Amino acid sequence: MEWMRGWSSVFGEILFQRITASHLHNPLPLPPVNGLTCVVTGSTNGIGRQTARQLAEAGAHVVMAVRNTKAAQELIQQWQNEWSGKGLPLNVEAMELDLLSLDSVARFADAWNARLGPLHVLINNAGIFAMGEAQKFSEDGYEQHMQVNHLAPALLSVLLLPSLIRGSPSRIINVNSVMHSVGFVDPDDMNVVSGQGSTQDSSSSLRSDTYFIFSPQEGCRSSLFSATDPQIPEYWETLKTDDWPVCPFISQDCRPTNPSEEAHNTETAHRVWEKTLELVGLPVGAVEKLIEGENVQCRYGSQQE
Repeated sequence: MEWMRGWSSVFGEILFQRITASHLHNPLPLPPVNGLTCVVTGSTNGIGRQTARQLAEAGAHVVMAVRNTKAAQELIQQWQNEWSGKGLPLNVEAMELDLLSLDSVARFADAWNARLGPLHVLINNAGIFAMGEAQKFSEDGYEQHMQVNHLAPALLSVLLLPSLIRGSPSRIINVNSVMHSVGFVDPDDMNVVSGQGSTQDSSSSLRSDTYFIFSPQEGCRSSLFSATDPQIPEYWETLKTDDWPVCPFISQDCRPTNPSEEAHNTETAHRVWEKTLELVGLPVGAVEKLIEGENVQCRYGSQQE
């Protein structure tokens, strides 16, 4: 029954998202973000590209955390040229980050934390969806979807805590999908090694250029809203009940929404988090130690402070 409800949510959003989000402007107007520093992963293409550009045009200092820094630099130059005459030059820079390498994640965090400046918003936007292809593993030995979509963003978020604390009140935005409604997690097989071979998924046939699917500019609105709307903390305080034990889930129409039933399984969540810390080479309690200003030894990169 839960599986059927999940797929109903998936196809319902695909078919009706333009209707449910018809009240939103495109592009989404942003509140003043001058003085904010935002890291956006995977920001050379798609939603991440639009997210980075719109934040920069609204006045934020944007760090494009990407694998291809050359492509990012070319985009920055293009944006600067197109922005010329509209105001101060855009405050955008590119830094190398390869989510298929946990060493690269740690190096990025080390380099950013060494600046001893604040980080106000981290948008974990980068992700892959390579269904229908042979299963692939990263240089760290982890299934590529698990590493890029979960392990690497988790490690990045934890290692950047010193800078996020300096930027408090700060936000971590994890870009998700309605596909989480049909997802489940097995804490004992998080590396998905039990299904090696060709992985298949009916959703891989969905085309991103159909009428029903958002354009990148439309698709980035919920990320931008989550990153900048001043009422987000109030949403969380209002929704934080026994029925909503998890963090706020902002839907594609920029409204707080109840995530899937599986997302509310706090017992599984605790097991997944402990396993995640183990896989990325962090000790249990790493978050608490970093919040208290203590050093944490990570298996990847150097010691964090």
